[in-house]
Amino acid sequence: MFNQNNYHSGFVAIVGRPNVGKSTLLNHIIGQKVAIMSDKAQTTRNKIHAIYTTDEVQIVFIDTPGIHKPKHELGEYMVKSAYSALDEVEVILMLVNSTEKIGPGDRFIMEKIAAYDTPKILAVNKIDQLDKEDLAAYLESIPNKDIFDQIIPLSALTGDNVDQLLKELTKEMPLGPQYYPEDQVTDHPEYFVVSEMIREQILQLTREEIPHSVAVTVDKMQKDEYDKVHVYANIIVERKSQKGIIIGKNGSMIKRIGSNARREIETLLGSKAFLELWVKVQPHWRDKRNLLNDFGYRPKTDY
Repeated sequence: MFNQNNYHSGFVAIVGRPNVGKSTLLNHIIGQKVAIMSDKAQTTRNKIHAIYTTDEVQIVFIDTPGIHKPKHELGEYMVKSAYSALDEVEVILMLVNSTEKIGPGDRFIMEKIAAYDTPKILAVNKIDQLDKEDLAAYLESIPNKDIFDQIIPLSALTGDNVDQLLKELTKEMPLGPQYYPEDQVTDHPEYFVVSEMIREQILQLTREEIPHSVAVTVDKMQKDEYDKVHVYANIIVERKSQKGIIIGKNGSMIKRIGSNARREIETLLGSKAFLELWVKVQPHWRDKRNLLNDFGYRPKTDY
């Protein structure tokens, strides 16, 4: 039973190199998809708030874009977004991938977060892919252990030891209000989540330069008299050749993207959906602040 006089709440920033499993962990904790997943780096571009609520605690997770060396204006936005999250939270949760050696990128992030007095937990992900000896060796190899209050091995995919992580995070939450209704799992509007589901399918189905050069915007979502949701969305690419790849021979690729995304959208909305996609070319959009703003990525002057 919810008791506002003895309720705990707070914010947790999830940081780490690209593709260490941050979105997978969030989706497991929340119990449904709130962040898109892909085996390609830099999948997350915005700070995504995912909300975990029980009768005793509400933890708002901030899934940050993977910290990396930026190559364009969009990359600058992503890294700034990741760092800004560290000023807003009760706990910094760093993820590392136990199937890869601790590298310069991990050390760089560790050095950055060491400057914060905020409690820090290191989650060692993908332990389902290691035997006990290899995991022990990996844990021994971790540098800068002293900056972390705890180190928790887990598997975001299978859920192994995720409950232990939640217990430790709950201990760090101060007395506070329930910021969001108990049935709300993200602070982003449906338009954003739907656009991300479409972008996820593009990431999964295309290769080469396409995943990093694409943005998705939703122009309109409306229900018809039969309670079917009509979604009208744009896929933005940088070159005509990329447009051809997205469309595919006789429209085969865009049909696959649309079909897969529609199933995800129907699960999200709980109703049948009609999805109409257009592909548009905007040369060098990742380096144009006005377009980044139009596509939902705030320019640096907004930080």
